[in-house]
Amino acid sequence: MKELLIQPNDAGQRLDKFLQKAVPRLPSGLMYKYLRLKRIKVNGKRGDIRQKLQTGDCIQLYINDEFFQQQAEYDFLTAPSGIEAVYEDDQILLVNKPQGLVVHEDSQSSSDTLIKRVLHTLYLRGEYDPKREQSFTPALCNRIDRNTCGLVIVAKTAPALRILNEKIRNREIKKEYLCILLGVPAKKQGTLKNYLLKDSSANRVKVFDAPRPGAKTAVTHYRVLTHNGSLSLVRVQLETGRTHQIRAQMAHIGHPLLGDGKYGFGEENRRYEMVHQALCADRVTFCFSTPAGELDYLKGKTVKLPSVWFCSRFFPDWQP
Repeated sequence: MKELLIQPNDAGQRLDKFLQKAVPRLPSGLMYKYLRLKRIKVNGKRGDIRQKLQTGDCIQLYINDEFFQQQAEYDFLTAPSGIEAVYEDDQILLVNKPQGLVVHEDSQSSSDTLIKRVLHTLYLRGEYDPKREQSFTPALCNRIDRNTCGLVIVAKTAPALRILNEKIRNREIKKEYLCILLGVPAKKQGTLKNYLLKDSSANRVKVFDAPRPGAKTAVTHYRVLTHNGSLSLVRVQLETGRTHQIRAQMAHIGHPLLGDGKYGFGEENRRYEMVHQALCADRVTFCFSTPAGELDYLKGKTVKLPSVWFCSRFFPDWQP
């Protein structure tokens, strides 16, 4: 028999969801069978799959030891440990993702990802140890493309992860970007509303001005901050978060991002010696309009990068 004591990061979950994370080697079908047979109990009583666990609950598992075998080596240790933390407290971390780094493993199964770097760093600090956690792993709350740099939100606790995911769904976290466009838009400020259809085989999206079966609505607000006649520095705020949304919509109006090899102009990118798109997620504002529980202290807070590399290179006189 093995006992699992419910910690704060485990609380609030249904029993079956917790067991799927805490004992991943136990097949789901067998888990439900053991619950029926009272071989899995909570505080000495038969466990109900729908019951919500509370801190201090004790789960008794009368199951074979083979289901508790631990992984010998942690996969995240294969990635570097260096991260650039822009803001951090006990609950969350905002990290500046460099261009060229994926946030999670992709189809190429890269051993170096942002989440692995974060886990490696927290592990070395002693803030995260898989042996102490039964069902929770620090997680990214938003994602940005490999060749986009900027702020990514990390939840360091389970309550923070639940709250932030809800706030993002309810659009109570504002994410802003800086980008450089080729040319100067005729309207210096506006809103782009299109319909994006993803082509997974080509890893790109097509933009339509009218609804199309399978296409998702994309809404982007933009404002030209400055320009030099050939290039424009633009601030962008997303209302929706579609794949390649900024890149595809800007290209659709005839002003692709500088350095964008998929939607932009190769000749212009080479002329400016740009191998990555000039796109950075530089600001996050926690504009909570409903209670945020343990994260209420973040209400109204804005986190921003102190500088963005392509701004100083192409618009050195511009001041934010």
